[in-house]
Amino acid sequence: MAQCVSRVELSVSCRRLLDRDVGSKSDPLCVLLQDVGGSQWAELDRTERIKNCQNPEFSKKLVVDYHFEKVQKLKFGVYDIDNKSPDLNDDDYLGGIECTLGQVVSSSVFTRPLELKEGKPAGQGTITISAEEIKDTRVVYLEIEARNLDKKDFLGKSDPFLELYKQSDAGAWQLVYRSEVIKNNLNPCWRKFSVPLQTFCGADFNKPIKVQCADHDSDGSHDLIGIFETNLTQLQKAGDGSPVEFECIHPEKKQKKKSYKNSGIIRIKSCKVETDYSFLDYVMGGCQINFTVGVDFTGSNGDPKSPDSLHYISPDGINEYLIAIWSVGSVVQDYDTDKLFPAFGFGAQVPPSWQVSHEFALNFNPSNPYCQGIQGIVDAYRQILPQIRLYGPTNFSPIINHVARFAAHSAQQGTASQYFILLIITDGEITDLDQTRQAIVNASKLPMSIIIVGVGEADFKAMEFLDGDNGVLKSLTGEPAARDIVQFVPFRKFKNAPREALSQMVLAEVPKQLVSYYKLQGWPPVKLPEIQK
Repeated sequence: MAQCVSRVELSVSCRRLLDRDVGSKSDPLCVLLQDVGGSQWAELDRTERIKNCQNPEFSKKLVVDYHFEKVQKLKFGVYDIDNKSPDLNDDDYLGGIECTLGQVVSSSVFTRPLELKEGKPAGQGTITISAEEIKDTRVVYLEIEARNLDKKDFLGKSDPFLELYKQSDAGAWQLVYRSEVIKNNLNPCWRKFSVPLQTFCGADFNKPIKVQCADHDSDGSHDLIGIFETNLTQLQKAGDGSPVEFECIHPEKKQKKKSYKNSGIIRIKSCKVETDYSFLDYVMGGCQINFTVGVDFTGSNGDPKSPDSLHYISPDGINEYLIAIWSVGSVVQDYDTDKLFPAFGFGAQVPPSWQVSHEFALNFNPSNPYCQGIQGIVDAYRQILPQIRLYGPTNFSPIINHVARFAAHSAQQGTASQYFILLIITDGEITDLDQTRQAIVNASKLPMSIIIVGVGEADFKAMEFLDGDNGVLKSLTGEPAARDIVQFVPFRKFKNAPREALSQMVLAEVPKQLVSYYKLQGWPPVKLPEIQK
């Protein structure tokens, strides 16, 4: 069983960043990557982007699971973002640092000079990181609107946004949330948002909170509209149709003008404190993770007897299919008590009728396709190879729909007791792309995740499309996936990396996917954590 981990929240700020934009300042964003072995880095989290700012204080915290027993190598990269794509390869690099999470948590404030590459400083730029353990899983949900705000722009109305600050024990104000900007509107209604209780007020309901409303200017010189101070106890009085109102006061105007009343009214429409559960809460609360494997036996893999086939088993007894089964299976099996894993093949002609099948049991036992442990899957794979004929087409949807039927049955219980992971290992050619898109969109509403490992040297464009990292996957009819449930990884990236690198990369998204499903359903863990805060 994985060690219980504490979650750590990292606050990031930078000073004196390089200026990469002509005519204005850089628009920085900070990305956090973790070393997953074999010189591969996986993105863990990223901050928001701040426009026209060389000394950013990011409001979005970066959250990391802290494992005491592992050296967790981290890389912080600061980029100047000038486009909408999430891909950072087309953005200017403003510098970064590498360190370990242990270094950050063991120093109360960790400041380092930014480097463009090892030994080459990024001008005068520095990065400061401070860590706080998240000891509380409660979250504050707020809905805020305003009316009659002061007009700040010469030609139009104001472009208001909110900033919420908590007061530190030393008395300094620390930013905890920055809202979106609402253009040209003196009666704005901001999007509902949530902030972890620990971040919001250190879980102290009476800690002073400062709410500041300002008029956004694209050059970064925002004009203050007004401020007020409150605390969570007061905010919580809002809800059920009775909002709490605060006067938004501009201190200088108040001093200058006797007749000054306020610069607008800020209304808290609702304020709720709810519990957010983690992946470990669900797993330790009794959620079983069911692991199913689907193996591509189509003709494009090549004849298994030929050494250049992807199914050729080398003299030392392995091939890429087997390595993928081992490395992913060995991590997932810890979360499944019975260690019985259904394993299927698709795209081959199967005896005795030699019909093409898109979901045949590797052990040739359709009524009981379970293999005993990961070794059982490996043994079944080795035994079946000489007995089938590789054929085609390559259809993914039957096996996705097969696992989805089990997931749908389990979801009817209405508890967070079963989650399903389907590992598909393929050479990347796919025939039923449209049906597969529909199958994934359907599955996104169920307790399941799909991992696709691409073996061989093919073009994996279709697999990357299914992964949905560059936008939400939609079915042919335009229905979007409810959650992102597909993670695609090309095996060739990991050819020379240690075994655990592949599994860490493919399983990186699963905890988030599992939690997002149960959160969507509003289901708590079956057994609640011992200490309910």
